[in-house]
Amino acid sequence: MKVVVRWVLALVVGFGVMVGAAAQKGNSLAFQRAEHLRRGINLSMWYAQTRDHSAAHIDSYTTPADFALIKSLGFDHVRLSIDPEPLIAEAQIGALRVDAVGRLDNSVKQILDAGLNVVLDIHPEDSWKTAMTEKEDGPAKFYAFWSTFAGHFAGSDPERVFFEVMNEPIVRDLYHWQGIQARTVERIRKVAPQHTIIATASSWGSLDALLEMEPVRDENVIYTFHYYTPFWFTHQGAQWASQEWVYLRGVPYPSSPENVQAVIGQEPDERAKLSLERYGWDRWGAPRIGAEIAGMADWAQRRGVPLYMGEFGVFRDYSNPAMRDTWISDVRTAAESKKIGWAMWDYQANFGLVTKGQNGTVVDDGVARALGLKTASSH
Repeated sequence: MKVVVRWVLALVVGFGVMVGAAAQKGNSLAFQRAEHLRRGINLSMWYAQTRDHSAAHIDSYTTPADFALIKSLGFDHVRLSIDPEPLIAEAQIGALRVDAVGRLDNSVKQILDAGLNVVLDIHPEDSWKTAMTEKEDGPAKFYAFWSTFAGHFAGSDPERVFFEVMNEPIVRDLYHWQGIQARTVERIRKVAPQHTIIATASSWGSLDALLEMEPVRDENVIYTFHYYTPFWFTHQGAQWASQEWVYLRGVPYPSSPENVQAVIGQEPDERAKLSLERYGWDRWGAPRIGAEIAGMADWAQRRGVPLYMGEFGVFRDYSNPAMRDTWISDVRTAAESKKIGWAMWDYQANFGLVTKGQNGTVVDDGVARALGLKTASSH
């Protein structure tokens, strides 16, 4: 009996120590820095997702006027996607192109001058990611790049500039990616000891992959995931992803077995019909989304690390605008309820908050309201 009592006491004490350690980590520098990344927007098609890396494109596509608008709407940061390939002069040693880095320096300065914090998100094309993980010298080149890149920005304000290791690694082997990421964090930390690093899981930074991984051995790290679930709604009509989504139009959200029937009747693909039936029966809505994000928060709380939702959004070409706003609001609200900062995808492309044209830059007030921010009409 005494042995059992001692065992129970040891278990209780051990649990208390574990909870205490997590609470102590909860007061760490990473948690303090995460407070600077509460409400953000992604800047795409500028330094990444484009073949045009010219000075003319950089100077005109996103400008100080955009940063002023972003700040006025109530955002506190931007996530700047950066394709590393156009920056690299010599991959073996991580040397960077002076002209390309100079343009990036100027853009980062403009962002900071507007009062916004910035996540420097290394956002390569999939072919570059594949070469980095599958070629024999791929990881070494990646470490060399990060050593130079982080060293270049080491003099920036660590309270306002964040380093994201890689956007959506396509590595399916969890342990392979964890090893590469851990070594990358070590390289960054050697040259930039004060900056906060943003790390993610394998398999495109998915929820399931993050729940499988363990934190790196560095306490000044924030962990990120992306949220686009359910893709049947968020990616309807998207040409670049699954073939099953290409012909989708008007998929409803929230979903029910009844409201998906009209869409199923228009769908020629038998597999898509079945998936849409499942989407209806799954009854996607705020409770389901809230439960998924709560699961991520539980993972982080048990490990005493901060979380950041670096992307979420809805392809706007074929989605119902009011339903799109509802989904965005549900995801944003679920994240904020768990004190998870976020950055919506994206500012001005086909998931965008704004549209640019002859009438200037027009803010989608429905999306702004869904994000809990000021609307253009309230200015």
